Amino acid sequence: MASANPFQKNANLLAPYMQLDQRGKVQAEYIWIDGIGEIRSKTTTLDSKVKSLQELKEWNFDGSSTEQAPGGNSDVYLRPAAYYPDPFRGGDNIIVLAECWNNDGTPNKTNHRHAAAKAMEQAKAHKPWFGMEQEYSLFDVDGKPYGWPKGGFPGPQGPYYCGVGAGKVYARDLIEAHYRACLYANINISGINAEVSPSQWEFQVGPSEGINMGDELTVARYILARVAEEWGVKVSFHPKAVPGDWNGAGCHTNFSTEEMRKEGGIKAIEAAIEKLGKRHKEHIAVYGADNDLRLTGKHETGHIGEFSYGVANRGASIRIPRHVAAQGKGYLEDRRPASSVDPYQVTGIIVETTLL
Repeated sequence: MASANPFQKNANLLAPYMQLDQRGKVQAEYIWIDGIGEIRSKTTTLDSKVKSLQELKEWNFDGSSTEQAPGGNSDVYLRPAAYYPDPFRGGDNIIVLAECWNNDGTPNKTNHRHAAAKAMEQAKAHKPWFGMEQEYSLFDVDGKPYGWPKGGFPGPQGPYYCGVGAGKVYARDLIEAHYRACLYANINISGINAEVSPSQWEFQVGPSEGINMGDELTVARYILARVAEEWGVKVSFHPKAVPGDWNGAGCHTNFSTEEMRKEGGIKAIEAAIEKLGKRHKEHIAVYGADNDLRLTGKHETGHIGEFSYGVANRGASIRIPRHVAAQGKGYLEDRRPASSVDPYQVTGIIVETTLL
């Protein structure tokens, strides 16, 4: 029988078609970030297996339909930047991460990857590593938090964080599917956990060097949206998806350089924190819309209007992990970025502030 939920994939109907031979052709799913920070995608057919980025064509799309161009001059060009195995189609099929460019040869206003790549190139001698902790919330298609009682609320926060068992954990099958799909796609996904608010989860990507961080997080977000689509579930990256006494969602960003990772690196970490403090407003400006709803000084956040740091302090802007302080080397955690951030803007400004 067909699924009663029109938003949900019917795996039984689809299966025999996915087993059909592709006759040597390859499907390439081009993905990009649109005018409001959402991910868009479309597919093209290639004649053979792709062995290098240079084999992929520059493509285009209607930017007037994605808030990236006016209707009278609507072509926006997709320049392939990286590609990954496609966990949905399998075989030689791929996901192509693309940058958006205008027809006059300038990067589109939404193309923050271009500037970040320049910064990473300038700072590459420092070998900047990142790890991003992507929190997100799940919703039914009717807009209610997934698994919450209709017309009511679950019990208060407490048992959900890293929870195990019915009533504490929601949609574990969806989360496991996303994890395995990211591994198949060669995403450096380093872990998952249930978060503080019910039906809120987190996955971590990294450590990834330079521009790879933004690339891998973007593809991991795309894969999550696609997996959730098959379950008939919505993913929200809003930093305060559920108003009230519930934790918001962030994208905590861990950062280190070669100097920080060496013996005595704590001095380089402290120097970076001092620089970050001097540009707090500039960072907040690109750390996600509606972040003021999350950075209130409550629910494990520092206040948006103040810069602070501390060892093992989850209520600070910057946290130095306890083991880093003990060992005198390692990394820092910037806890300010919202869950909805453009990863290229975050990694780009951190490198710019601390290294350039």
